[in-house]
Amino acid sequence: MTNEPAGPSVMNPQLPDRRPQHITIVSETFPPEINGVANTLRHLCQGLIERGHKVTVVRPRQAHEQKGLFESTGDGLFSRELVVTGLPLPGYSDLQFGVSRPATLTKLWKKGKPDAIYVATQGPLGIAAVSAARKLGIPACSGFHTNFHSYSRYYGAGSLERLLCAYGRWFHNRTAITLVPTRKMQQVTHSMGITPTGLWSRGVDCHRFSPHKRDSDLRKRWGLNDNDLAVLYVGRLAAEKNLRMAVACFERVRGMHPNARFVLVGDGPLGPQLAERHPDYLFCGTQRGEDLARHYASGDLFLFPSKTDTFGNVVLEAMASGLGLVAFDDAAAAEHIRHGENGLKVHLEDDDAFINQALRLADQPTLLSRVRAQARLDALDLSWSSQIEQFEQLVLNQPSKARYHGINKQSISLL
Repeated sequence: MTNEPAGPSVMNPQLPDRRPQHITIVSETFPPEINGVANTLRHLCQGLIERGHKVTVVRPRQAHEQKGLFESTGDGLFSRELVVTGLPLPGYSDLQFGVSRPATLTKLWKKGKPDAIYVATQGPLGIAAVSAARKLGIPACSGFHTNFHSYSRYYGAGSLERLLCAYGRWFHNRTAITLVPTRKMQQVTHSMGITPTGLWSRGVDCHRFSPHKRDSDLRKRWGLNDNDLAVLYVGRLAAEKNLRMAVACFERVRGMHPNARFVLVGDGPLGPQLAERHPDYLFCGTQRGEDLARHYASGDLFLFPSKTDTFGNVVLEAMASGLGLVAFDDAAAAEHIRHGENGLKVHLEDDDAFINQALRLADQPTLLSRVRAQARLDALDLSWSSQIEQFEQLVLNQPSKARYHGINKQSISLL
C-alpha cells in the first residue's frame, strides 16, 4: 500500500472566506462521552469558536438530559445546540443514535441558515441532516470517523459487511466531500466508491499529555517499582479493538518480565469478561483530563492492537506522553510512527511480529528510552491549531450549491 492519496490531488485550493461563519456540527456522539469521535469534535468545536465562528451542534440526548434548543453554557464547545431524541445503539447500549425528522432541521436552518454543515456520523440523524441540507442548498460535508463495515466481522455479522459498505457509499456520496484522517483511509474510501475525499488529520494537546505527569504514587498503587514495566492499553474494551492480541502480547512480556503489570484504561462490553479471566490485570475504568494524563505518563509500553480504527487518537496521546508504542502499520501509526525511531510498527497481518516487537522494547531499555524521547519530540509538532485551519479550508470552501454528486470525483489532499 503506497502513501499517495487515491486519485488526483488539488494542492492549492482557493482559500476560504476568513470572516466568521456559521458552522453546524451534526453527530450521534459528543462530549462528555468518551470515544475518538467525541474527542475529535471537542477539539474541533473549541478551535472553531476560538477562531470566531458561530458553532451549532445537533446531537442526541444523553443520560438525564432534556430535548430542545439551548444556548451556550459557557464551556466553549458551541454557540447553541439542538438536542434530539436518542436511542441505544445495538451492541453499544451505552452509546446513542439520534432521531430527527428532516423537516425539523429544515425549519431550524431556515431561521438561521448555516454557511456549512459537517455531519460526523452515518446514523439516522446524519441522514436527516444531509436531506435537510440538500433541500436548502447548504453545503454539507461528512466525516469518515468509524469503520462500521469492518466492525461487523467482530460481532458475528460478517455477511453484512458488503451491505454496510454500500450504505456508506450511498450516505457519503450524498455530501459534497468526505473528510478522512489518513492517506490509507483515502485509499479505503476510494475503493468503496466514496468520492471526493479530503484529508483532515488530528492533533494532540501536548500540554495535557506529557511525560512530566508521571506519578510515582500511582505506579506504587499498581504494584510497580521504578524499573518495573507498566504495559498500557487505553480505549474501549470491545471486540473490534483486538484485545485478544493485546492480552496475548502482555502474557509473552510477563513471561520474560514477571513483575510487569497490564494496565487497561477504559470501559466496554468486554470489561467484565476480561476482569473475570484476568483478575491480576489492573482495570482502571474511564479516566478523564488530568487523571487520564497521569495514567498515560505513568506507563512504559503502550499497545495499540486495533486493526479497525480509522485513526486512533490514543496513538498521538501515547506519543505526547512519551511511551514506547507498538502498533500495526495502519491508521495513525502508519502516518506518524517511524519504525525504530519513535515507536515500533508491524505489517497489518503479522500478529507474531507485533508480539516480537513488544518483547524487543521490553528487553532493550536503551531502545525503549530512545523511542520514548523521540515520540514526545515528534508529538510537539502535531498541534490542533493547524488541523482546525485545514478543516476550514475543506469545509468552508464548498460551493453554495454543493456537488451532490459524481460531478467532480477527485480526492483532495491538503498537507
